[in-house]
Amino acid sequence: MMNFLLHNKGTFHHGIHPPEMKDDTKALSIRQFPFPPVLVLPLSQHIGAAAEPVVKEGQSVQRGQLIAKANGYMSVPLHAPVSGKVRKIDYVPTISGKKTMGIYLESFPSSGQEVIEGKCIDLYTSSPSQILAGIQQAGIVGLGGAAFPTHVKLAIPEGKSCKYLIINGVECEPYLTTDHRVMLEQYNDIFMGIRYLIKALDPEKVIIGIEANKEDAYDMLKRKKPLDMEVELALLPVKYPQGAEKMLVTAVTGHEVPSGKLPIEVGAVVINVATTAEIGRLLPHGRGIQERVITITGPGIAKKGNYLITIGTPLRFILEQVGAEGVQEVFMGGPMMGVSVSNLDMPITKGTSGIVAFRQEQTLADRPEFACIRCGACLDACPLSLNPSQLGVLAKNEAYDLMASDHHLMDCFECGSCSYVCPSNIPLVQYFRLAKTIVRKRQTKPTV
Repeated sequence: MMNFLLHNKGTFHHGIHPPEMKDDTKALSIRQFPFPPVLVLPLSQHIGAAAEPVVKEGQSVQRGQLIAKANGYMSVPLHAPVSGKVRKIDYVPTISGKKTMGIYLESFPSSGQEVIEGKCIDLYTSSPSQILAGIQQAGIVGLGGAAFPTHVKLAIPEGKSCKYLIINGVECEPYLTTDHRVMLEQYNDIFMGIRYLIKALDPEKVIIGIEANKEDAYDMLKRKKPLDMEVELALLPVKYPQGAEKMLVTAVTGHEVPSGKLPIEVGAVVINVATTAEIGRLLPHGRGIQERVITITGPGIAKKGNYLITIGTPLRFILEQVGAEGVQEVFMGGPMMGVSVSNLDMPITKGTSGIVAFRQEQTLADRPEFACIRCGACLDACPLSLNPSQLGVLAKNEAYDLMASDHHLMDCFECGSCSYVCPSNIPLVQYFRLAKTIVRKRQTKPTV
């Protein structure tokens, strides 16, 4: 039987409670979004090596066809999101502000857009390694935003074992309701995905973590859970950033992931609920991922909703379709951990979970920054018990190596809690992102 857990006290230390801002879209069903005339497909949509094109300019492709193969183990392939013609292979804009190689795909307006059926990854006859290979072949990455190749995350290091498989349905980021709708509407895919994950990992326990503001999703999964499946549901108090995997591990298991380590160090593997649904949806058909659910919302959006959108759809096309009005700032992802875009021609990618648009009166760009008053609010907010105030001082003095060596800079996962509570409007998380980039560059720079 299934055990249902209400974690009244099961959570992590510190954290914050920003306004949830989910009411506009949480009750809106997933709708299919129109196909754009031209899709923009970066070859690098994940952490690791960019995919390698296997098509040529002018070539016609069918929806679901492989158009770029994985370039090594730490890489995933790319499949055609629509049937169309490869217009060109050239540099494309990305969220980082840098251009990278990609494929411009012109969709066929009269095509029925049927998806190519591949070779089934049979749940019962496939080995764990074959399931991981099937996940890589499907191009699946973490859909919660990190876009880490899922097959790599599921590869348990030698000497380790999976005690807890945690399905992350928390979705604590303000405004976003993507995972909420997936749990309400794609429950069959979620449970099929869990079956594949159980076969691949052989966990001792499977737990689905859901915050209490999604009790309807909790109830839905409770009703729809297959009778032969051993799964626990954990209904967690609402707190940000509980969706971060280290925080979720602590909330549902009571174990703290050590500094600089991954959840597998305490026997846990955390997989986003939408990623789990894609595994359950794609592997039985041997297909590659071509689309994903995205929340489009914010004060600047007229037609708010949760949409199934083809990967590669340009942001400008999306804003035109949803009636963007007086938009001053657009975030890909949520306002806490997302990134403000500088170019509306960039596309949504596999890791895009939301688009939030703000008008001038809601933006914070013009807020003046004042000196730190040493109030300690950032220390109380930081879920990792770091000292953001001290790190901020070191960042201003460009003491980046000291930040990393003595103050655990690299543990920061940029949740933005410190910046949110700072009464002096110090953009701490931006300082930390810059510092981490510099530290990584120094660490990879060859020595003479």
